Amino acid sequence: MNPSTIIVAGRQLEAQYLTGEPGYPALVLLHEGLGSIALWKNVPQELVRRTGCPVLAYSRYGNGFSDILQEPRRPSYMHDEALASLPAVLEAFGVDDVLLIGHSDGASIALISAGKIGARLRGIVAEAPHVFVEQLSVESIARAKFAFEAGNLRERMAPYHQDVDRTFYGWNDIWLDAAFRDWDIRDLLAAIDVPMLLIQGSDDEYGTPAQLDAIRNGARNARVDTLLLAQCGHAPHRDRPQMTLDAVAAFVKSVL
Repeated sequence: MNPSTIIVAGRQLEAQYLTGEPGYPALVLLHEGLGSIALWKNVPQELVRRTGCPVLAYSRYGNGFSDILQEPRRPSYMHDEALASLPAVLEAFGVDDVLLIGHSDGASIALISAGKIGARLRGIVAEAPHVFVEQLSVESIARAKFAFEAGNLRERMAPYHQDVDRTFYGWNDIWLDAAFRDWDIRDLLAAIDVPMLLIQGSDDEYGTPAQLDAIRNGARNARVDTLLLAQCGHAPHRDRPQMTLDAVAAFVKSVL
């Protein structure tokens, strides 16, 4: 199914909705900082096949072939997405029963949004989540800037974004901004009371298992399952697709 477009807060976003079994919650995919619908590859289709749930994916403002980013991102950009844009996307598709699956920035957005979505939320899959800024993340993001400007990262990203430069610098600039070093969402975790599955690669270049420890310690009112994958980097659904999809499907079925 080819992406369609929706209007959220006056901006055009590309979105894709794959139907599933009647009465099942929608799995909503929230991509990484440099992600888009297309970069999920066959994950949406596989999730429908494995779980029976409908799947909704969209490219956030500034990513993919949604409207091009026009202004610098603020340190609150993930909160803005979680508390305003995501609920509007759910409303546009009439989704009132949801399980969030987020990767990296998308995982953080899922965690932030839990209180806003409330009783409609069944569970959260957080793949390589960030709940505070680690020095490792900053160093790797600085290296990504070098790879974009002097390596082949720009060419690899170009097919997936309408304006690859604005997409990249919109993400890279804010993460390297000194004002972002204090970004921290650990105080929001205690309010989460739905089951969670946390997935991280042992070789994740953007975060350490300290992120998972922080979520387990903070989300005292939630069931928290964790999966740490060996020989896996920052994107388990790309580096270890079968193990990741197996775990996500099993988690979704346990929630249902």
